[in-house]
Amino acid sequence: MPAPNDRKLDQIVAASRKAAEERGHGYREQALKMYPWICGRCGREFTRANLSELTVHHRNHDHDCNPADGSNWELLCLYCHDNEHQRQLGHALGGGGLLDGAAKPAAATHNPFAVLAGLIKK
Repeated sequence: MPAPNDRKLDQIVAASRKAAEERGHGYREQALKMYPWICGRCGREFTRANLSELTVHHRNHDHDCNPADGSNWELLCLYCHDNEHQRQLGHALGGGGLLDGAAKPAAATHNPFAVLAGLIKK
């Protein structure tokens, strides 16, 4: 079996990345024209000065699903977008949103003020 042509593979990868970037700019520009520049989760408002911090989130997590009506998009700030993907990753791991997949920790049982009433009486 002959060795793969590294140059050809590099060209394929570069073309794929360029196409993905072009698709990204296309739907981002459409979404920015379609929706107000406000994060759909936290309500933070954006201007031209900080517009780079506003991202387009795909509601169904399929970046190739870009209907012209924008029904699969929502604008989220960087922080809310990252949070959404972390939650999705946690659910995929079976943790219900916890990244390590562990069960929710038990409620705290320690009461730091348990002896306070006795101290006040003295």
